[in-house]
Amino acid sequence: MPTYIISILEIVTGIAFLFGGGELFVQGSVGLALILGIPQLVIGLTVVSLGTSAPELFVSLSSVFRGSDALALSNVIGSNIFNVLVVLGSSALVLPLKVESRLVRRDVPLLIAVSTAVWGIASGGKVTWQAGIALLTALVINTVWEIRTVREEPQGIKDAEPEINPEMDSKGILKASIYLIVGIIVLHVGSNILVKGASLSASILGVSEAIIGLTIVSAGTSMPELITSLVAAIRGRTDLAIGNVVGSSLLNQLLVLGFAAIASSKSALEVDPILIQRDLPLMVLTTLACMPIFWSNGRISRIEGGILLGLYILYLIDQILPITLPYFQDEFRLIIITIILPVVIIAISYQTIVYWFKRRRKYRS
Repeated sequence: MPTYIISILEIVTGIAFLFGGGELFVQGSVGLALILGIPQLVIGLTVVSLGTSAPELFVSLSSVFRGSDALALSNVIGSNIFNVLVVLGSSALVLPLKVESRLVRRDVPLLIAVSTAVWGIASGGKVTWQAGIALLTALVINTVWEIRTVREEPQGIKDAEPEINPEMDSKGILKASIYLIVGIIVLHVGSNILVKGASLSASILGVSEAIIGLTIVSAGTSMPELITSLVAAIRGRTDLAIGNVVGSSLLNQLLVLGFAAIASSKSALEVDPILIQRDLPLMVLTTLACMPIFWSNGRISRIEGGILLGLYILYLIDQILPITLPYFQDEFRLIIITIILPVVIIAISYQTIVYWFKRRRKYRS
């Protein structure tokens, strides 16, 4: 069998295992938590969020153990870009997303701050184990803060509760435990298969593992978030669709990157220069773009969702051009810089100005 066919099969199989393993992990861990009497609010804000980010966590850890630092870090960066541009954009196309004031007031500014901090940490060329501990500490503080502040908002409590009802007896404990153990095993196997296939694809295509991590791997590990948000949008739960994106993006940086940095045998993750120069700034910019989009009449429209998806397509083209049409790469980037980027900046600036004028007028009246 040709090598490229093997790499494709490994990637597809790995993604399928990660998707199934993540679902089993959520079912098992939430079931056990409910049986043990842990409040549903706490479960919704911790265990369920961890379940959707489990594929990213296992893939990044597997990459670190194999010595593929670039794949581990690019998976985190690519997943966050995918979350904002594709998951949020696709969900808005299904149904315009109503933005809760809590997101604008607290969660999105926090995501911007964390993304900027990660960019700053990585700009030195390494993410050390000390930085990893700092990220995990920030995760603990944020989780405690999240639980305390959500309790003040009844709707937030309702939205955070998982829709799982296990049998509250020894049979239920056994079933939940089996789901949890099998889920972890499947996640471990799937992450190893996906990382192996990604590394093989990188060698076949003659590109760095960072490129594969930013595209194929990150898209694959973000499938749970995409499916969850699309289903939530179809059911009219637009608040969950947005919250899933923001929560997952936070966990990717605080939990996944934190653990990966600590697990590195070199006591630090080596950062590919291209990630510092291009992809980390882009991750921060896509997060910054969320604020004015969220300000526009308190919702994300279908047009804005389409713009987000269009930007991701341009991002993919920029990643693929060096492989397919290298001679057109400079012209394409010139178009992006001179036409596309200014238009997006003007649109975002216009929304920001309109928002602040409306807010000022509201306070005056």
